[in-house]
Amino acid sequence: MERPRTPPEQYGTSVTRPPDFDAFWQEVWDEASRIPLEPRVEPVPLRSNEHVATYEGSYTSLNRVRIATWYCVPRRPGPHPAVIYLPGYISEPPLQKGREWAARGYACCVVAVRGKLRSNAQFNPGYPGLLTYNIVDRYTYSYRGLYIDACRAVDFLLSRPEVDPERIAVTGSSQGGGLSIVVASMRREIKAACPGAPYLCGIRDAIQLTHTYPYEEINDYLRLYPERREQVLATVDYFDGINLAPRITCPTLVNIGGKDTICPPETGYAVFKAIGASIKELKVYPEEGHSAGAAQHEPLIIEWIARYIGSPSS
Repeated sequence: MERPRTPPEQYGTSVTRPPDFDAFWQEVWDEASRIPLEPRVEPVPLRSNEHVATYEGSYTSLNRVRIATWYCVPRRPGPHPAVIYLPGYISEPPLQKGREWAARGYACCVVAVRGKLRSNAQFNPGYPGLLTYNIVDRYTYSYRGLYIDACRAVDFLLSRPEVDPERIAVTGSSQGGGLSIVVASMRREIKAACPGAPYLCGIRDAIQLTHTYPYEEINDYLRLYPERREQVLATVDYFDGINLAPRITCPTLVNIGGKDTICPPETGYAVFKAIGASIKELKVYPEEGHSAGAAQHEPLIIEWIARYIGSPSS
C-alpha cells in the first residue's frame, strides 16, 4: 500500500542507514585506491575555439573501466577554478556545458560515467537496465562502480597542472544531481555543490511515490521477482543519497520542482534536510516538473559557484 501523499516538505523518509555503511564505502575506496588513474587527454581542434581548448579525456575507475570525459579549458593561463559536470540517467554528457563553463573561465570536466557513450565498451547494461543491474548484491551493483567513476573525476582534475586544486565545484541535474551529492559527500576537495532535481535519493520512497521511469525499473523488477524485495531495498540503502548527504561539508545549493513526477519533491526535501553542510540553500520551483526550474535557476548556480570557489579572475 502506498503511503498517503502528505505535503512534500513534511513527508520525511523511510530510508534506513545500514550499520556497516561506512565500512562498506571504505572498502570500496580501498579497492579503488589500488587502481592507477592513468589520466589522458587528446586535443580536439574542431571543437575548440580562440577562447576554449577542448580535449577528450579519460581515466581508469573501479573494475579498471576506462571513463571518458569532455575536458574544456580556458585559453588564458591558469591555474583555473574547476567544475565537474555530471550527466543524467539517459542523456549523454553535454560537451556544450563544458564549453560554457570554460568560456566563463573555469576548467570543466564533463564525465561520461560507465554505460554512457565512449565509456560503454566494458560495461553497457543499457537504459532501461542500469538501475537494476545486479541490484540484489551491493558488491556488484552497477552504481558501486558508477559512483566511483564520478568521484574519480576529482582525481582527473587534480592531475591537471592548469587546475587550482583548492577551487573545485560539482554540479548536474537528475542523475547528475544525485551524483553531485555523492561526489560532494565523498571528496573533501569539493568546495561547492549545486545538485538539481537529485535522483538516487529516497529510493525506497520514490518507488512508492512515482511510477515513471527510471524508478519504475525497480518496480518492474520486483513484479518479476517479488521474493527479492528485501534484498533490493537493502542494497539501495547503501547507495541512497540521503545516507551519504550528512557527510557533505561544502556550501550546497539544491533546486527541485514542486511537480516533478520523475524525482518526487518529497525526496528532494528529505535529502536537503540530510545534508550536513552548515551553508546550504534549497530553491523550490512549485510549478516546475523535472526541469526543476533549470532556466531561471542557472544564474544562481553560476553565482553560487563563483561565491564559494572564487570567480575565475580572483
